[in-house]
Amino acid sequence: MIDPQAPLPSEAMDSLRIARRQVLTSAASGLGLLALGDILRDTGYAAPTCPQAGKAPHLTHPAKVKRVIWLFMAGAPSQFELFEPKEALQRLDGQPLPPSFVEGKRFAFIDGARAKLLGTKRKFQQHGESGAPFSELLPYTAKIADKLCFLRGVQGKEINHGPAKLFMNTGHGQFGRPSFGSWSVYGLGSEAKDLPGFVVLQSGSRGPRGGAPLWGNGFLPSQVAGTPFRGSGDPVLDLKSPKGVTDATQKDAFDTIADLDRLAAQRTGDSVFQDRIAAYELAHRMQTSTPELVDLSTEPQSIRDLYGLKDDSPSFARNCILARRLVESGSRFVQLYHADWDHHGDGNNNLGKPLEARARETDQASAALVQDLESRGLLEDTLVIWGGEFGRTPLGEVRAFTGRDHHIDAFTLWLAGAGVKAGHSYGETDEIGFAPVDGAMDIHDLHATLMHLMGIDHEKLTFRFQGRDFRLTDVHGKVHKGFLS
Repeated sequence: MIDPQAPLPSEAMDSLRIARRQVLTSAASGLGLLALGDILRDTGYAAPTCPQAGKAPHLTHPAKVKRVIWLFMAGAPSQFELFEPKEALQRLDGQPLPPSFVEGKRFAFIDGARAKLLGTKRKFQQHGESGAPFSELLPYTAKIADKLCFLRGVQGKEINHGPAKLFMNTGHGQFGRPSFGSWSVYGLGSEAKDLPGFVVLQSGSRGPRGGAPLWGNGFLPSQVAGTPFRGSGDPVLDLKSPKGVTDATQKDAFDTIADLDRLAAQRTGDSVFQDRIAAYELAHRMQTSTPELVDLSTEPQSIRDLYGLKDDSPSFARNCILARRLVESGSRFVQLYHADWDHHGDGNNNLGKPLEARARETDQASAALVQDLESRGLLEDTLVIWGGEFGRTPLGEVRAFTGRDHHIDAFTLWLAGAGVKAGHSYGETDEIGFAPVDGAMDIHDLHATLMHLMGIDHEKLTFRFQGRDFRLTDVHGKVHKGFLS
């Protein structure tokens, strides 16, 4: 068995060098022209073939948002315990709903015809000049109430976690479609030369249900896929060279592979070979840039205290600092997944200890990220998004305990930063929070509006695949301008 960490024998390296010389000798003119094209692209005299290169070919109007940080609370936080106090729900606690409310509605676990309304045990107060309500679980986020824009009538289509995460990220409930982050980098490129345009960070006890397809490129070029950074050890697996492989040896191997890929691209016209070249080049640059990026030893104690970072072990707080550093370095789209929000209740208290733990892990760092971006002048063209894949029912789900079921008819997200009204709420639900009565916005509408903020017409950013033009919003999507600044 070959040891992948073992150094290559000298005779193998000699053969590789000879093969490279033969390739260069037999195809010097073609490779020279391709190399000239690379030089011209680097100096700005030729349009890049790769959207990762930092151009913006798909801008249809001035963009207010240049970059996005999406704080994805995987598992679906309960809006009723965090942002949505409902006086009528408290008053009617334990009462059944009229059959008309639940007729034709889908629930994951409860029988809507027999379920009873469930109030909350959490205490709420209004905060800031906007008077936005927050529960006791979010003391830090409450302090930035006037910087936030709440979307209170968001509606989903998938009732279970995996498909709902896919829908929120890709606009489709099945595997295979490109993610929002991938569409963003495909459409706008990235200003990061030495880092991926789309980076994924994860925290919590497990990864989100749905896995890599949540940040996948689907049928788009592979270089626009999200790149997961690990929470400890090497940020990207296999980024370091194997033992015994010198910089010169690695360069010789990379150059040979690039030469072969260029020949294949010239012969076939298939863009996948250019994608491979770009991937190798980016990986080489990341060997230097990535370790420096994830080294938080240069962060002052005041910043670590702001985020609540106690040490450098994997955490949501650490990922929030990394997200800020990534957008500072030019990454277009950074997505943080924090798992374990799937709490239907617990035996101790209605939506008690699990919910308290998740709020404690994310509240301070979420607020700190907004404050930190603002202090650095980055919030004016960066959009921060906070929320999960759906919400929770105003109805109680009774197992060995009482909690809340999945709810797709109305849930809450908050936004902060570029292009949205600060201290504003858009949309309103009925008196028990069951359904929107104003400002209803489905996921396709949300995607269309976010793309509009990024300077993209969602109907025009398309990719031809298997004989048809695909887009993030499929044949749907409406831009909502009522909360845009």
